[in-house]
Amino acid sequence: MNDVADIDERLREVEHEIFARRPEHQIDPTLDRVAMLTSLLGDPQRSFQVVHVTGTNGKTSMARMIDSLLRERGLRTGRFTSPHLISVRERITIDGVPLSAERFIELYDEILPYVQLTDERQPAPLSFFEVLTGMMFAAFADAPVDVAVIEVGLGGRWDATNVADGAVAVIGPVAMDHMQYLGDTLEAIASEKAGIIKPGAVAILAQQQLAAAEVLLAQAASVGATVAREGIEFGVLAREMAVGGQQLVLQGLRGTYPDVYLPLFGEHQASNAACALAAVEAFAGVAEAVAGDAPSLSSAALDPALVRAGFAKVSSPGRLEVLRRSPTVIADAAHNPAAMAVTLRALTEAFHFTRVIGVLAVSEDKDVAGVLEELEPVLSDIVVTANSSPRSMPAGELAEVARDVFGEDRVLVHDRLDDALEAAVGLADEQVGDELPGSAAVLVTGSVVTAGDARRLLVPGDPPDVPPPAPDTPSRHSFTVGDLS
Repeated sequence: MNDVADIDERLREVEHEIFARRPEHQIDPTLDRVAMLTSLLGDPQRSFQVVHVTGTNGKTSMARMIDSLLRERGLRTGRFTSPHLISVRERITIDGVPLSAERFIELYDEILPYVQLTDERQPAPLSFFEVLTGMMFAAFADAPVDVAVIEVGLGGRWDATNVADGAVAVIGPVAMDHMQYLGDTLEAIASEKAGIIKPGAVAILAQQQLAAAEVLLAQAASVGATVAREGIEFGVLAREMAVGGQQLVLQGLRGTYPDVYLPLFGEHQASNAACALAAVEAFAGVAEAVAGDAPSLSSAALDPALVRAGFAKVSSPGRLEVLRRSPTVIADAAHNPAAMAVTLRALTEAFHFTRVIGVLAVSEDKDVAGVLEELEPVLSDIVVTANSSPRSMPAGELAEVARDVFGEDRVLVHDRLDDALEAAVGLADEQVGDELPGSAAVLVTGSVVTAGDARRLLVPGDPPDVPPPAPDTPSRHSFTVGDLS
């Protein structure tokens, strides 16, 4: 297929076939289906080393940081993250670049006979996420990559990615989310996420609530994994605000790394950076063991110049991402109360707006009231809407919950995100009045889908994994709106 139109048409067909399968949030706790698929494919997940990443929030940002640091060290990397912002191809990247449309189609066609065979032999067909996981493993083995940075889709123990054995398991902060699938206590959720800690691995643990930490440490002890804990073996020694991000001093497992510039906002991103650094140091120990030396968490430090270069190149689209100026429009993928709390702390620390208008679209299976309660002290007004996901709570229902938290006068309702954005921008302009330009902003949040939809509307033609153009160039209200219904 050389014609662009033919490629686009076939890509749409492939995406339709994949998305028609059981969605990734409807889990069926078994690894049998994906294990059969990978076995038929020749177990491609065993042809490279794996850094496995889970946690309730921050997984994608950590995966992107780990990927950037590993690439800076000269390794060929694969990265698997979810969900996507704009294109499903973003989920599978090689050396930081998403699969091309042609390669995505080719991969799907290559594994389709094995997918169909698995469907025939299993009690239930493969899910959307399981098919993508098979494609990911095949893509990384074919490249081939030296190391794959793989983000868990949901939980850990029964996640399709867990047919791979991570040499390093990274577990970000555990909080209450996806309770209908993972359990309704912190201990139960931590137990699911602890399932990625494999025998002999190195477990990198972000700071955890005590109940979660106890579960994670018990799992590590039961399988003989080495543990490194944020705030004890590694962590953030110092941080200060910088233009476009923050300046950090990081304590790693092997040394101290000063003058690290991270072009992301928030204390939580500094913590993510510390975990990412520790993971890469731990992986260096694994590489030493493969080369015949004894693995160690305390041997020579990484080259500080490479660490600085790796972090300086990090991006995390949809995470407090400034999409437009005049007024400033920021997109963030926070989708549960814990994530929203850290997002708002970062927003108020990094920016000094006198007023913030929220645009919120959220999945109906989330703790919607909890999200709204986090937003209420920070937002002057909120425009509730829906995003392009079938899981999105209808705007009218969301408005009912929002009015209980914000009151009648501070809640506006628009069924479409483009209309909601227009309304929020108008409110920001009205509220500025005699104040300095830039004193009011719009925060678009509630879901990765919401952030992706906003990015699609405000940065038309923006390809996956490529940062948007400088946000201060477009004129006021100069964004293109599209039909998201």
